Amino acid sequence: MVTPAPDLDLLRTFAVFAAQLNFTRAAALLHLSQPAVHAQVARLGESLGVALYQRQGRALALTDDGRRVAAFARETSERTEAFVAALRGDEAPRPVCLCAGAGSYVHLLGETLRGWIAGSAAPTRLLTRDREGTLEAVRSGEAHLGVAPVEARRADLSAEVLGVIPQVLAMPAAHPLAGRRSVRLRDLDGVRLVAPSPDRPHRQALDAALAAGGTRAEVAVEANGWELTLRFVELGVGAAVVSGFCRLPPGVVARPMPELPAKTYHLVRRRKGARRPEQEALRRALLAGCATWRR
Repeated sequence: MVTPAPDLDLLRTFAVFAAQLNFTRAAALLHLSQPAVHAQVARLGESLGVALYQRQGRALALTDDGRRVAAFARETSERTEAFVAALRGDEAPRPVCLCAGAGSYVHLLGETLRGWIAGSAAPTRLLTRDREGTLEAVRSGEAHLGVAPVEARRADLSAEVLGVIPQVLAMPAAHPLAGRRSVRLRDLDGVRLVAPSPDRPHRQALDAALAAGGTRAEVAVEANGWELTLRFVELGVGAAVVSGFCRLPPGVVARPMPELPAKTYHLVRRRKGARRPEQEALRRALLAGCATWRR
């Protein structure tokens, strides 16, 4: 028995809905009514025999099957557009999408992306998400490539090491610890720190490391994002444990913290996704641009 192929129009509708996770916004983008979009998404799920999305509180979220269908829908749409363009003699490079965190763009990828955008003919779309958001964007096909610190192997994603980044203590040059060649966790006892909010993974890992060593540091101010964190350090509010790739403001120095693990940033993509030339070119550029962080 031959399994019927999914309807292309339904796939196109679902790809837009999956990016928005909101029927009203998807309907506006598709120039359809909200009931029409809802009906098409429901028909696609019924034809495939899977639930494509679920409610999480007041929001909608894709199921695991929904992520797979969304990735397939986007890939099918891209391949269809490329095929039609080739038939018409349009051999222009296709768009490529990269997703990463704000800190990665500013401190790790910035110069590489500057060169890529200046030299590549492929239109480049950039998404800014946290780690889980980046992985979700790649899984669902919203992004072709993602950059994130990934500790564990993911069955549905392939990951290549982009950089191994140490953690350092940033502080004003006049800080008592600035004269050290390196800083140990016990040296932070009683030190005023600029730290992320308690819900952030970096704060949770730092709190666990300090607690394990019996060290009690004082959180002087909570700040999310390397730029704000380092601005507070520059102002003398306190010291901060930051990523070694951060560019330091004037008057701020950094010392290694060998007891804290380095963070390994990976370049991730779907294991079974299509490999278009533009995606491969951006992948090679990112790996080459970050080579110094793998030595």
